[in-house]
Amino acid sequence: MTTDQVLIGVGLILLLAVGSQILAGRLRVPALIVLLPVGFAAGALIDDVNPEQLLGAAFSPLVSLAVAVILYDSGLGLDLALLKGHTRRVVVRLIWIGVLITWLLGTLLAAALLGMSQRAAVMIGAILVVSGPTVVGPLLSFVRPKDRLQRILIWEGSLIDPVGGILGALVFHAVVASTGHHFGTVVGGFLASVGVGAAGGVVGAALLWALFRVLRLGEVLGTTAQLAAVIGVAAFCDVLRGDTGLIAAVVMGLAVANLPGIDVPARRPFFETLASLILGLLFISISATVTPHSLRHVWLPALGLAVLLVLVVRPLVAAVSTLGTDLTRGERGFIGWMAPRGIVAAATASTFSAALVAKGIGGASEILPATFVVIVTTVTLYGLTASLAARRLGVVRPSRSRPLLVGGDPWVVDLGVALRSAGLEVLMWSGEEEQRERIRQAGIELAPGELLAAATGGAAELEGITAVYFLTAEDDFNALAAVILRGTVEETVHRLNAPPESHGVVAPFIGGEILFGADLTWPALARKYADGAAVLAQPAGDSLPPDCDLLFLVRPDGRLDPVMEGSTPLPGPGDTVVLLAPGGRGGRPEV
Repeated sequence: MTTDQVLIGVGLILLLAVGSQILAGRLRVPALIVLLPVGFAAGALIDDVNPEQLLGAAFSPLVSLAVAVILYDSGLGLDLALLKGHTRRVVVRLIWIGVLITWLLGTLLAAALLGMSQRAAVMIGAILVVSGPTVVGPLLSFVRPKDRLQRILIWEGSLIDPVGGILGALVFHAVVASTGHHFGTVVGGFLASVGVGAAGGVVGAALLWALFRVLRLGEVLGTTAQLAAVIGVAAFCDVLRGDTGLIAAVVMGLAVANLPGIDVPARRPFFETLASLILGLLFISISATVTPHSLRHVWLPALGLAVLLVLVVRPLVAAVSTLGTDLTRGERGFIGWMAPRGIVAAATASTFSAALVAKGIGGASEILPATFVVIVTTVTLYGLTASLAARRLGVVRPSRSRPLLVGGDPWVVDLGVALRSAGLEVLMWSGEEEQRERIRQAGIELAPGELLAAATGGAAELEGITAVYFLTAEDDFNALAAVILRGTVEETVHRLNAPPESHGVVAPFIGGEILFGADLTWPALARKYADGAAVLAQPAGDSLPPDCDLLFLVRPDGRLDPVMEGSTPLPGPGDTVVLLAPGGRGGRPEV
């Protein structure tokens, strides 16, 4: 290809990837529903977007390294403290029992429906065992299932990708060798691959520990060091044994997220942005390699394969994996209705199918188009029906707001009580034991310390919490914590404004979502409360006390709208107003 063709191809792939993700966000659908058909159409209409022509032999290893970066980012979100009890039992079963059942039944169905040879059927069966956090995560964010369900499915997706990648590599080598591979040989090869990947992950984690513990790298160098370590370790592992870099990447992410000695930067927007960009580029590129001609005789039987995987194989896997656990019938049903195929299936199919075709394996040319059809079908089907299924099964988190109030002063506790009386599930946190005891005595749920620690460490989101309000007397703490936690909740993170005379180091100079306007700072609120003011919740239609300060509106659907600097929500029918009313406690100050 000429230089102009390469520039046009790279530019188009990038524009299509980002544009598809923007369009999916506007349509409120999973990005893959847009990325796959756009990439397929681009590949059919424009020769310059074919990545095999753009990159040649470099395409396959670059895909492997890109997937390793995505899996490392996914590993950063896996908190081992949450994987316990029946949750751990289900995840472990989904990985090993689920892989075996899906591989076996996928092989039998592919051979029967697609008419491919036994060796090609075994290959596509191994490819289709994977799911992946890049498809499961966006779907779950859209559906909002209960916390335990979300943890199970995210853990399954994050761990099954490297396992499936290793299985695919082993099956590929066995198929190429064609004969004489006994079960024990395959198991031994699988364990050897896991060992290489795990050892690489340990080495990579030790390298990051040394970089952050000894050199004390900042946020910019720390992020680039993580990227270099992940790519370097994954590449070295893949050289030693194919696709073991995926396991190394997940192990490194787990270590960084869970080992206290690795003090990585709290924020990782670069990694999240890079993972999103890589995801778009890979799906546009891989789907562009699928031609309309290759789908001509494959799409209908492949569609049947996808339907049977959804309606028969996955429910069977879920039933076996949840047997004897305390999961409800609805939770088991939803696990049985959530197994979209993602980027690892596409990448392994793209990598192995061409080599098998070159070896003359019967039906190998159908592996990539059939996998493409399964990916499109499962992502579209689950994307369009998962929300309805979750509601029917009763596993959706309540749509009402669940605020986290940080602070434990008397007026803050009264605010929590008022919000709870308005029908909201309120969570509070404070670091001082006296304030924590005040929260307990008010009967409000006290958030565990590790909840905030996980989020500030960049290792997890605040599960189930819709908004965070920093209401402590420490203005700098409020400002810095709000910056760190931004993006960890569904809505926004708010804080009190610093008073004009504040001598804070950062609070007077950092913007953000400021609560209650410029005048209602912590000293002003505490002073009004000490003078007898009370936090009240009352219907919006009732007359308001004189000189009161409006703080929040609770909508009839449970949505919480705060008063913010320069923005006051307008009350409507059925709303509840939460306000600070002078003399509401009868002039009995409380300190």
